[in-house]
Amino acid sequence: MRQVILLRHAHAEPASPGQADIDRPLSPQGLAEAEAAGRWLVEHRLQPDCVLCSPARRARETLEAVLEVTGYAEQRLEQAIYEATPGALIGLLQDHQEVERLLLVGHNPGLERLVALLNSGRSDEYRGMPTAAVAVLALPAQAAIEPGIAGLTAFWWP
Repeated sequence: MRQVILLRHAHAEPASPGQADIDRPLSPQGLAEAEAAGRWLVEHRLQPDCVLCSPARRARETLEAVLEVTGYAEQRLEQAIYEATPGALIGLLQDHQEVERLLLVGHNPGLERLVALLNSGRSDEYRGMPTAAVAVLALPAQAAIEPGIAGLTAFWWP
């Protein structure tokens, strides 16, 4: 089995006038949420082997705060995560099938729909992912990623 950990970025500041959505920083609350997510990952021995992260500032800052707690992991910014559909995220997971424990840091609605699709086989019955929420999915190591293939083994939010 392999694990895929999905982490929604922590709480971000609202965009200031003229500021692009992708440039929104974490709020002080968001920084605390991200640090708490990192502590939860360590407590549950879920340090990632590799991280794929949205290029959005709030996602990058979430990842930085998490890695300060969990320790370094190989990481890549993936433009495809920003505003991704569940199908685009499945493509990224498939491209990194060799990674035993993959952490993906991204956004809603893509992440919450991905959890529902991989776990229940339907993306229309999602329950939401609050900011800094963590969903841990277990998947067969070499199987193609398809709807309903994963078991949701843990779900946490600050």
